[in-house]
This record gives sequence, structure tokens and C-alpha cells, in this order.
Amino acid sequence: MTRGLADLTREQLATLVPELLLCGHLIDRAGMPHLLGAFGLEGMRDIAIEEWKGASPHYTRRMQRALGYEDQGVVTIFKGLQLDVGAPPQFLDFRFTVHDRWSGTFALAQCGALMDVEPMGEEYVEAMCHAIEDPTMDATALATDPRARMRPLHRPPRRPSDRTPHCEWVVDIDESRDPIEWPDHTLEIGTRTAATFGGVTPIDPDEDGASDYAGPIVSDVDFSSFSRSALVRIAEEVCIQWHLLVLSFVKAVAGRTGPEQVAEITRRQFTGVAGLTSERLVRALGLGQDLDAVATVLALHPAFGPHGYVDLRIAHDADRLVVHLGRGSLAHRDGAWVAFLDADHLGPVEAILHAVHPTWHAEVASDDDGTLSLRVVRGGPTEESSDVGLVRCSTGAGFEFEKRRSLPLTVL
Repeated sequence: MTRGLADLTREQLATLVPELLLCGHLIDRAGMPHLLGAFGLEGMRDIAIEEWKGASPHYTRRMQRALGYEDQGVVTIFKGLQLDVGAPPQFLDFRFTVHDRWSGTFALAQCGALMDVEPMGEEYVEAMCHAIEDPTMDATALATDPRARMRPLHRPPRRPSDRTPHCEWVVDIDESRDPIEWPDHTLEIGTRTAATFGGVTPIDPDEDGASDYAGPIVSDVDFSSFSRSALVRIAEEVCIQWHLLVLSFVKAVAGRTGPEQVAEITRRQFTGVAGLTSERLVRALGLGQDLDAVATVLALHPAFGPHGYVDLRIAHDADRLVVHLGRGSLAHRDGAWVAFLDADHLGPVEAILHAVHPTWHAEVASDDDGTLSLRVVRGGPTEESSDVGLVRCSTGAGFEFEKRRSLPLTVL
């Protein structure tokens, strides 16, 4: 039986959410190698800046509203980082210190992104940890207060080479300073339906577990402490984070090249992260390798959610699976990943199926202006896509979450 978000248990949802955050972080691992080849290091750097500046203020505000932790100053900024695909828990191991409403610090005890980039050399480390982080950190803070700033106390390249924590930053809000203006690219992404999509699951305050994150900030978010409907909502918001990043990425790439190359790069990015995400979902939820597992992975995959933004329908019985993607969806109108799928470009779907088992394949049932319909069929085993292999080079591909105590942080 197909299991979408609404069909999962509270325990399964608590396992799923950090997986979605981590895999969302790997979107850039899937896209940046292709940008390097097309535009070089400077082009890749500039696209990454536009991508994150365009998306993060919007999705950061959405999560604040969803979980009721607006207007808490620096604490709001820190809570947002704990629920951001740009900072997946433990893989980027943020340690927060709150001084008061107006100031605090954080250190990264471990930065998986640095572990991925450091072997490439200092030029790449400086591109990520300096050129990209300076404007995008402030863009993230902008969602809370335009007078907030994030500034490094120290950061890579590491001196000495084994220095820990990997970096440390001070965050403050000063009402006397000039506010940061919302960049044009950010404002443009805010016009996409994903930024304002309202068809998300309402949180039931009467369910067992927390229905918000309005209380004290904790050292490590224990997702199992949230209610079931809150976890569904968090998962949906993380899906929207994915879409906003992709929309911002596509816009940034489109400003530098023509439609054909935009489509090629975007499809390869989609393929890489789609396959790796499928693999991690199968493993995390213990889904197996049968058609039911295929249906569940498709129903849970962030590229195809949340319901109402993407029009995904799955017809499933014991020996048959047909997948329908409606082309009139909000995601198609926005130009999200699903808009890049057609009968001749099924690489992302094939990558998802391959990760469940190498003998599953997508066969076109019909393809017209209204709907792309696919049959999932058995065939000979295939090799993994090279685009998935690129993402597998990230330490995030095999990263394992550990159980941690979730402790309230004391304001110093």
C-alpha cells in the first residue's frame, strides 16, 4: 500500500524529517559540479549566492509562521537554522549560545559541507566559506530582522588544518543600523506560488506532542517530540524549501545561458539528488524493494510534494503501478523540477526507481499537454546514473544520524 506523509506514523515522520533536510542540502552537491563545468568556479559561486539569497528568506519565514517562533530575536534566527536544508542537523553540527534577545553566537563543531570541499583546495574553501556565506548568511537573518547580521569570529581555511570547531560566528540585531534591502532576485522568487503556497496541513493543537516550537530553543531538535500533524507540516515545509531552492537555482542559471543548457543542467541536478534521496528513504524507513516501496518513495519524495503543489497520482495494485503527473499543477506553472520531465527526459524518475532496485524502470504510458503517465515495469538491471554518482562523493550520502539528548539552552 502506498504511504504518503498522511499515512506515516509519528515515529516514521520523526525519522523522515531529518532525512529530507539532509537530502535537500545535497541539491547543491548534485548541481554544482555541472555549474563548474559550464561556468567555472566564479560562475558557480555567483549562482550559489543568488540561489540561496533568492530562496532562504522566503522558506525561513514560512517555517517561523508554521511553528510559531516569530519575534524572538536571535533565538528565531537560531531556530530557523535548525530547520533549514542549508544546515541539516548533525551533518552541520551547530552549537548555539544565546546572550539575550539581541545577540548570540554559534559554532560548527562539525561541518559536513567543509569536509566535502576541503579536499578540493583552499580556493574552493574560500569560495564557500567566504564569498558564498557572507551574503547568504545575512539573507537568512533578513527573514527575521533586516537589522540582523551574522559575522565570523573565525572560519576556514583552517589554521591549523585540524582546527575545531570548524567555524564560529556572532549574530546580533542592532536597531540603529541600516536595514538590509530585499534583493531583486529574492523579490522575484517571492512571486512564485511556492513562496506563498497555502495548501499545507494544519497542525492540530490537541494531538499528543508539541504543536509548535514557541518555547525555549533546544540544543538538538528532537523531532519525535512534535505531534504527528506538526511533523507532517514540517515535512511539507521542507519540501517547499526544496522547490524554492530549485526555482532560485533555475532563475540564476537562466540569467547566464540559454534554455537548452538550463534544462540540461537542471535535469542532471534533479537526477543526482533524486536517486540519492530515494536510496536514503528506502534505508531510513526500511521499505524493501517491491512495487509498494516504489510507490511509497514516489509519494514521499520532496520533488513530488506537497500534495496540492505537485499533482502526483499513483494507481497501484498487487502487480501494477501507474504514475500520473498532471501538467496543470502549481509546480509546473512555477517551473519547478517536475516541469522538466517528459517522455524523452525521465532520468530523475529512473534514478529514483533504480535506488529501490536496479531492475525497476519507467515506461511511458501516455504523454500529452495534460498529463505524463508512466508505468513502472521490471527489466534487466541497469547501472547507476553518473549524476547520482557525483552526489555520492559527498560525505552526506552515507551520513548516519545519531540519537541525541534535546536540552533547553540557557540564556547567558
